[in-house]
Amino acid sequence: MVSSEETKAKTAPVARPRGRPRSFDRETALEKAILAFWEHGYEATSVSDLTRVMDIGAPSLYAAFGDKRSLFDEAVRVYTARYAAFADRALAEEPTARAVVERTLREAAARYTDPERPHGCLIAHAAINCTTPEVADSLRDRRNATIAAFESRIRADIATGALPPGVDAAALARHTGAVINGMSQQARDGASRAELEALAEIAMAIWPRT
Repeated sequence: MVSSEETKAKTAPVARPRGRPRSFDRETALEKAILAFWEHGYEATSVSDLTRVMDIGAPSLYAAFGDKRSLFDEAVRVYTARYAAFADRALAEEPTARAVVERTLREAAARYTDPERPHGCLIAHAAINCTTPEVADSLRDRRNATIAAFESRIRADIATGALPPGVDAAALARHTGAVINGMSQQARDGASRAELEALAEIAMAIWPRT
């Protein structure tokens, strides 16, 4: 004979363990965030967009990366090291300012039109229509730092005689920055690698010679 206690035990609902947050690969999620910011910019990429493409919940995003701004800052740092370090490598490895710029423009043409990635440059594109002053200022500082590095190398070449003494180093460096940013936008507008390489050749044709 079944006791009343046994009957209650059989009919009582089974207690379920409290759910645990689903684990995820942080590096994979960060890469997906980089691609989202790269494709759509900072302002147009919402937290809901990020959680969708990263395949995580908002609590997991905040726990792992902080807020959207913190995630973007980390995405930019990783993007710069992983995809946009070609100018820094050229500055470190090439013997003259001309060689630095020529290599940078050539590699920009290839990087900005890579069919496996969003076209153009994240640091240039994310600043478009950006209404968050801290983000806009940070991206501007990064672009200006690159121009300053070009200017420093140009001034060094003027000092050694590799470039004529009358060269306006600041203007030449800013011209280079304008070409790089223009190549980024042209890539987003559909320009091919060959078309950007042709643009780079024209830019180098006006480079001063001794």
